[in-house]
Amino acid sequence: MILIIDFGSQYNQLIARRVRENQVYCQIEPPNISLAAIKALKPEGIILSGGPASIYSKGAPRVDRGIFKMGVPILG
Repeated sequence: MILIIDFGSQYNQLIARRVRENQVYCQIEPPNISLAAIKALKPEGIILSGGPASIYSKGAPRVDRGIFKMGVPILG
């Protein structure tokens, strides 16, 4: 299972379709998904799908930094 974390990208559905075309299940979730929920899904990989907003802007969406310690490949 591939987890797609959507930060407002206009391409998240396209990414999901391409993953599914390769017979791989994927699920799109918002960036406020908890680390516990991510671990419960047991993803084999994570795709961070960005949006047009700056990550440095006040109130920009953030993801739990613990995902980078899970030992799964992360594409951004």
